[in-house]
Amino acid sequence: MSIPIRKDVTYTLLKKIEESGQGSHQVNFAGITVAGHQLTEADLLAHLDYLNQNQYIKAEFTGDGHVKNVESTEKGRKVLQKYEAEAQAESAPINTKDLPFLEKVLVKGGLGDIFDARDVTEVVFRVMRDLMTTEAADRVEQELHKEALPTEDKALQMEIADLWHDTNPIVGFLSRVRPPWQGPGIFKIDSDRFLFRVANEGGLQPEVDREQVVKAVFSATKDELSKERIEEIASWLPDHVRKLWEEA
Repeated sequence: MSIPIRKDVTYTLLKKIEESGQGSHQVNFAGITVAGHQLTEADLLAHLDYLNQNQYIKAEFTGDGHVKNVESTEKGRKVLQKYEAEAQAESAPINTKDLPFLEKVLVKGGLGDIFDARDVTEVVFRVMRDLMTTEAADRVEQELHKEALPTEDKALQMEIADLWHDTNPIVGFLSRVRPPWQGPGIFKIDSDRFLFRVANEGGLQPEVDREQVVKAVFSATKDELSKERIEEIASWLPDHVRKLWEEA
């Protein structure tokens, strides 16, 4: 079973490597704690391997898979700076109330750019529609005829409703003709499948918190909807995802 790559762990390891010295050197990773829990050896090695494979670090491994020497790469230092900037931004309260829809998703989801926000929003909407009847989805769409982002970039000139309806005409059509993916069967969308589809179809990087991204889309969407629509959508969502919707 593969070990999920966590952003907070990669940040902690990159910071540890950078602060322990320059050039290729030995680093004592013993006793590292993240979010109050000590990092297991399996988690440590999995994350170091991920960082090495993606060229964030340059590591020399021993025959038994342990790290002998390691150093940060320029790519690793840049992503560390990005993580530190995000941490500083998170510590300062951000008033997103008056931000455009996609900028809310971008900021609250901790995403890389506005195109990532657009793409993942469309995927979250797609999975939501797959849980709903066509009539229920149409009622939601009627309340989303608002500008997604004030911009001169034609690739981003759209209404929120365009993202809800799906910019892929084939996918949009299939959403309208097939029944909700509820009930027993391999295609049932439970909370795990919902989050898996968002991460997979949305092209999220392993270190991105998929629940944070989903809640960002949920929060921005709820800002545009009536109380009636908010409650109706909640009734269609599976247990844990419904909790994320209510918390957003």
